[in-house]
Amino acid sequence: MGTDTLLHTPLYSLHEESGGKMVPFAGYAMPLQYADGIMAEHRHVREHVGLFDVSHMGQVLLRPRSGDVDDAALALEKLVPADIAALKHGRQRYTQFTNAEGGILDDLMVARLEDGLLLVVNAACKEADLELLQSELVAECVVELQEDRALLALQGPEAEQTLAVFADDVRKMVFMDVRTLDVDGARCVISRSGYTGEDGFEISVSAKDADRVARKLLEQPNVKLIGLGARDSLRLEAGMCLYGSDIDTTTTPVEAALEWSIQKSRRNGGARAGGFPGADIILGQLENGVSRRRVGLRPEGRAPVRHDAPLYADAEFATHIGKVTSGAFGPTVGGPVAMGYVATNDSQIGHTVFAELRGRSVPSVISALPFVPAHFKR
Repeated sequence: MGTDTLLHTPLYSLHEESGGKMVPFAGYAMPLQYADGIMAEHRHVREHVGLFDVSHMGQVLLRPRSGDVDDAALALEKLVPADIAALKHGRQRYTQFTNAEGGILDDLMVARLEDGLLLVVNAACKEADLELLQSELVAECVVELQEDRALLALQGPEAEQTLAVFADDVRKMVFMDVRTLDVDGARCVISRSGYTGEDGFEISVSAKDADRVARKLLEQPNVKLIGLGARDSLRLEAGMCLYGSDIDTTTTPVEAALEWSIQKSRRNGGARAGGFPGADIILGQLENGVSRRRVGLRPEGRAPVRHDAPLYADAEFATHIGKVTSGAFGPTVGGPVAMGYVATNDSQIGHTVFAELRGRSVPSVISALPFVPAHFKR
């Protein structure tokens, strides 16, 4: 896709002014990195605070036709395995859209607001997600793609003090809280969450206010723009899945080690067990196990083992047991890190498997996730 056909977020001019290296991503022109480079940007988020433009993501509002948000929550449970009905006002939850085979169509965040549910979905999936929601929930909900909204992510240990300059109430928020607050005169929906493993916020703001709000945040001490490159290495160190790489329609939430996102009420014996696509398969896997699992990997040496590298039980490449789905150098870890799927028998922490890197065998130790401890404010 040529750059002239790519979509632009409301911060496109800011990225260009700031020297962002623009690349195609999910149909948008997005900044891969700025002058400091990916490693420096990654470290800056871990030590200070970074501002990410994630306006390419889809924001969808589900408004209940009945006027009762409980009805929208129950309706959404027809499409996801999480307990949405128990979600309290001002809180959000991670879940997945599943298909009839138990595969993952997309992963998403769901926040309960006064007038409905706000969903944040992946950029590459938002059209399909919108079609799914409109076709399946038409009786219960009005489904609105929030095309006039931008999304900013402020991430790092200094995120709270930065945002509190404009909205002091953020100091009272804990991980996964959601509030509607003013930031420099702009009405924003703010969640205390993110995709880096650090404390931080995601800020939904009107497109017309986004550039101004971003520039105001960047005036604060230690705030720097951060590109997609560091976003990827940060989320990998945090053990978080990337849709299309670590999870997709061929992986189930249980295989992906995401069963923590399926609450007891939706499991066998629960108050609202099943009822979502692929429930029989997914709930069966919860009880009976799976043949493969997503794991963390620490490859030996300094060279990263990348996406799609095959994994073997032996250095001679005789027994194929899986593949790498994400891999990069982890600046905080100080070495290569990866995630991938291996046969369940080979998935125990501390076990060594072998990745193929340009015909060479690389010993890789199965490691606990995340690679870097999370610093969420609980």
